Amino acid sequence: MMKNTSLDFIKRILLITAVLLALSALVTVIFDPFYHYHKNLSFLTPVLTEKEYQVPGTLRNFDYDAVIVGSSVAENNHNDWFDEDFGVTSIKAIRSYGATADLVSLLDIAYEEHDLSYVFYNIDTTSLPAEPLPTFETTGAPVYLYDRNPFNDYKYLFNKDVLLQRIPYMLVKSMTGDADPDLSYNWEESKVFAADAAMSHYDRPSEVSEIKAADHYLDNARANTALICERVEAHPETRFVFFFPVYSILYWDSVVMNGDLDAYLSCEELAMRELLKYDNAEVYFFQNVEDIAADLDNYMDTLHFTSDINHYMEQCFLTGEHKVTEDGLEELMTDMKDFALRACLLTSGLYQ
Repeated sequence: MMKNTSLDFIKRILLITAVLLALSALVTVIFDPFYHYHKNLSFLTPVLTEKEYQVPGTLRNFDYDAVIVGSSVAENNHNDWFDEDFGVTSIKAIRSYGATADLVSLLDIAYEEHDLSYVFYNIDTTSLPAEPLPTFETTGAPVYLYDRNPFNDYKYLFNKDVLLQRIPYMLVKSMTGDADPDLSYNWEESKVFAADAAMSHYDRPSEVSEIKAADHYLDNARANTALICERVEAHPETRFVFFFPVYSILYWDSVVMNGDLDAYLSCEELAMRELLKYDNAEVYFFQNVEDIAADLDNYMDTLHFTSDINHYMEQCFLTGEHKVTEDGLEELMTDMKDFALRACLLTSGLYQ
């Protein structure tokens, strides 16, 4: 009798556990805060605040025909700028590290189910010399949300944080009107943009490192550029707008002081020269816009600028200002080197 009672108790516990797990999975699938299975429910505004978790799902399941691709410096773009100026419905494909292999992988996800009229692609200087390999696994990204393997979805379906934190957060933000999809992944609100703040994030080297040869990173740059060009060539129906964003003079000082200037500029020149070969691609270069780069009140650190700068660059895509041409590329790179060396002198004066 005691044996049967114990067995019945275990069966009830197992049944209750199974029911609770099934309910947990069902609630996650219905509300789906990472948009892994479907787009937002019709009565809920999308709450897009966690790029590492939400980008792959939104790329697969949302409705759009343009993608804003890039690292954290692209996050403060407002989607509606692009929507209104280019007649598109845009979405962001953001990866903090901005690795080329990661970004083109996100583009591949977008192309799985969507025809794209525009891709606006932010190229970071350091993305070209980097290893041309994906960094999702090595940086701890939730790979189960990126792949098509349903057998590892248990990490999402039976996740306490998703059930008790992410879903309630999404519901509160959405139903109180505190969510704006046009500001997806935007981090600007809580940050301080000021010269003192920017300088406090930069520990200036005391002396210049050994200068690297101009071809030091070119093998990686060729491989990364090839990854991008493969997508441009595969999608002639898409207009690709590539742009090199404007970093502060502090950043270029660090490049000079670390001996990377010639090597980095060689990578950029190679990438631009290759991209300009395609009829469906255009390139914009903002890195030598001194009025912006030398005004450290535009920055929170050496790299990250206010959304006003993002908007300025977007407007240039309309006017053609700072558009790169093949004929003007050599002169542009000479001017960029002169600017970087001048940035080093300006920065040196700030730290004396």
